[in-house]
Amino acid sequence: MNSLKFVAIVLVVGGILGLAYGGFSYTKDTTVVKLGPLEISAKERKTVNVPMWAGIGALVAGGLLLVLGSKKG
Repeated sequence: MNSLKFVAIVLVVGGILGLAYGGFSYTKDTTVVKLGPLEISAKERKTVNVPMWAGIGALVAGGLLLVLGSKKG
């Protein structure tokens, strides 16, 4: 599999996942207080929303790369 097909498949899968889930979340450790050797930290949950136009754009771009790349080769 050449790199163009790989990028196209990644874009298509990413576009489908972006449309299906609409975003993703992750946990970030943050230091709240640090007094000498004593350190208090907290975990923050962050959410990243993927816009619908980005998912559709990735899906279309991946599909075009897949179709046009196969016609070229």
